[in-house]
Amino acid sequence: MDFNIEEGMRSINEIYVTENDTASKLGSGDLDVFATPSMIALMENTSKSVVERSLPRGFSTVGTEVSVKHIKATPLGMKVRCEASLEKIEGKKLIFKVDAWDEKGKIGEGTHTRFIIDVVSFMNKVKL
Repeated sequence: MDFNIEEGMRSINEIYVTENDTASKLGSGDLDVFATPSMIALMENTSKSVVERSLPRGFSTVGTEVSVKHIKATPLGMKVRCEASLEKIEGKKLIFKVDAWDEKGKIGEGTHTRFIIDVVSFMNKVKL
């Protein structure tokens, strides 16, 4: 099946860091700063949003690989912006470049891989 996606497509998401996004809340650390797992989730969500409107009904994407660096800490209340760009398409495999910034500069960068899936077939394989 052909999908209406192409390399170079991009998306941007912005959030404000809340208590629920902190390392202390998620258990990935002891401090009330933007947690690495929260940054990764934002990067995955932003990557997903690059292609989701271009896929036919009944198809979605699932994340399979994340390789990122969390460069600096971001405090509670600060805005974080993430940009994902579709860098490479290999059949159903999609490779994204992801970057994140807070109001003071870059806080994260890396790559994220997702695969296009047929939702019903995928969920049927997951059922016990």
